[in-house]
Amino acid sequence: MPYIITEACIGTKDKACVDVCPVDCIYEGEDQLYIHPDECIDCGACEPECPVTAIFPEEDVPANLTPYIAKNRDVFKGPTPPGKPTR
Repeated sequence: MPYIITEACIGTKDKACVDVCPVDCIYEGEDQLYIHPDECIDCGACEPECPVTAIFPEEDVPANLTPYIAKNRDVFKGPTPPGKPTR
């Protein structure tokens, strides 16, 4: 199960999570960061680094934030998927 970035990241995009990701599976979208579900190795390194508590294991995403599970998957299927984060 991949990790999911949720609502608290919108407008924040801190990128501390990017620095600790061993497989570079975190991408930058227009409004927030996203974790590529096929690239995430479920290591959990990103979760404690998020200063706004926006990252959850997929199975632990709070009920009110479950739409972000689909958002994280679907953004990579769209015509303009997120790219590698800028530093």
